[in-house]
Amino acid sequence: MTNDSEKYWYNLKTGEVEKGYESPAPDRAGPFDTAEEAAKAPDVIRERSRAWAAEEAREDSWGSDTVSGAPGADQ
Repeated sequence: MTNDSEKYWYNLKTGEVEKGYESPAPDRAGPFDTAEEAAKAPDVIRERSRAWAAEEAREDSWGSDTVSGAPGADQ
């Protein structure tokens, strides 16, 4: 098992791939096992954000299409 300081990170400010802890933690995404994986970090972050937003939308709308108990159902 490799120490995280030996893995690759994507620098969110510069867009560069770094090995080890070169930048402050808030500026890094990772760790990744390879530089190639780290370079794809923006795509991974975008896809995860889309998936989380879709999941939240499903959770927010859960049960909203039922008639009983829905606001205005008695009118």
